[in-house]
Amino acid sequence: MTVAVIVQARWGSTRLPGKVLQPLGGATALKRVLDRCARIPGADVVVCAVPDTIDSDPIAAEARMAGAVVVRGSEKDVLARYAKAASYVGAETVMRVTSDCPFIDPALCGRVLNLFDETGADYASNTMPASWPHGLDCEVFPARLLHWAEQLAELPPEREHVTPWLREHEGFIRAALVGPGGGIARMRWTLDYPEDYDFFCAVYQALGERAATASAAELAALVMRRPDIPAINAIRHDDARLVRRRRADVETPPLSLALAA
Repeated sequence: MTVAVIVQARWGSTRLPGKVLQPLGGATALKRVLDRCARIPGADVVVCAVPDTIDSDPIAAEARMAGAVVVRGSEKDVLARYAKAASYVGAETVMRVTSDCPFIDPALCGRVLNLFDETGADYASNTMPASWPHGLDCEVFPARLLHWAEQLAELPPEREHVTPWLREHEGFIRAALVGPGGGIARMRWTLDYPEDYDFFCAVYQALGERAATASAAELAALVMRRPDIPAINAIRHDDARLVRRRRADVETPPLSLALAA
């Protein structure tokens, strides 16, 4: 079985253009994401799905230099881009990660992949409910359902955000790896605004290159010990993500960050 971690990345962020090429320590944010994805237990290949637009050419070049397979596709129809990437590498199982997650945790992603395998679910994630730091999100699903979604999903949000159709379609079994919630879930480790970039730089300044491989538990310990660091992007906290929407059909007992390692 080919398990492909597919990371979507593009240049055209409206809030912070070219954000994934910003340096974090001695490498770009994109390389940090791809390097962490390459360490996910059970992953066979890391693919970077990049728009086929000229402005995203530097993104594609950086992803290749980082060792990822690069597949180019539609900028706006990200669902079609994902399906194309999955087909290109012959994926049977797909894990979705976004390029704005430089602290994506390989061990946590591996647990979500194991949950998918053990439950036989059609979809597994650590976001139903949102109970982990924002920036550790991952989703797993069969490539056959990705291709089905690509054929049947019609609404613009379903095409742009890849998985809404899978998350909402009736008849699928969904599983969730539930985190500690509370203050841990309010932590913001995602790269979207200038304040977020300043946050990541502060973490790298505090930990040096250790930040490149630090676990979620280590990172949480740092930001709790240094409240000045999470204060940098506190204005960008997205509490709306914590509002309970659709819950998974199968949920694990809440895990601590330490147990997720």
